[in-house]
Amino acid sequence: MLSEIRKDYFLPNYVIITPGRKKRPRLMKIENNSQEQKKCPFCVDGIEKNLIVKSYGPKKNWKVMVIKNKFPAVELNNPRAYGEHEVIIETPEHGKELSELSLRQIELLFSVWQERTKTLSKIKDIEYILIFKNQGGKAGASIAHSHMQIFATNILPPDILEESNLSHKFLKEQGVCPYCQILRQEEKSQRKIASDKYTVAFAPYASKYHYEAWIFPRRHIDNVLYLKKTEINSMAKILKNILKKVFRLGFSYNFFLHQLIRDTNQHFYIKIQPREAVWGGVELGSGIVINSVAPEKAAAYYRK
Repeated sequence: MLSEIRKDYFLPNYVIITPGRKKRPRLMKIENNSQEQKKCPFCVDGIEKNLIVKSYGPKKNWKVMVIKNKFPAVELNNPRAYGEHEVIIETPEHGKELSELSLRQIELLFSVWQERTKTLSKIKDIEYILIFKNQGGKAGASIAHSHMQIFATNILPPDILEESNLSHKFLKEQGVCPYCQILRQEEKSQRKIASDKYTVAFAPYASKYHYEAWIFPRRHIDNVLYLKKTEINSMAKILKNILKKVFRLGFSYNFFLHQLIRDTNQHFYIKIQPREAVWGGVELGSGIVINSVAPEKAAAYYRK
């Protein structure tokens, strides 16, 4: 397969799919920072009581814990960097990765995302809530115990704002949500990973990352708050299966919830972005990403 320049569905982003570059020699070692600590701050006996926001499950045998980030990027009492920064401890079991959790536990995490989105969106001036996970040193994680973070701020990030504006433009010109159209198209393509009555997952046409995957509810909703139990069950199953495959690859990864809290024209979905490749001069200098794993190949791997 020859290299191919691909453009995002409707955003002004370009990717060069270059399968041949996967064979190039690599003589430099890529560092993957260790995350091990002598005392884990997310284990039951390591959590600082004053940081606890809420626990889920029996009080003495909690299943999920939300705490304040001890080193927050934003704070409600800081007008120069306003917002809330929390940590979701996904399980009390140290060393258990998200993909290894039970389906019921992952469904509980969806409920936690819903509850925290609802609570944080009520805070004065909060405009954007990002729920994300850094898994592994190359994805930016600093603690091995499986966890996620919530970043709520009064700023709507420029990239998110641009996507929102272009989505509105597409809707006005085409009469349909761009993502509703995209998921219908991709379900019929070689890039489809999985689908059922409620959910469609696929590797995006202009994937920026090796084995990147997107998971969409079929129903048009703007944030996680509006997912129904049947949709949560469906999305949780597919999320678990995809993360199991990423785990087998041995890659660090990021995943985050793409959502807006004040724009019903947006479409909620989950992005999973494995972090095997290191971006170099082309990516950092031009903004054009070189990806040596074609999304068609990635989707075929996930379907196995």
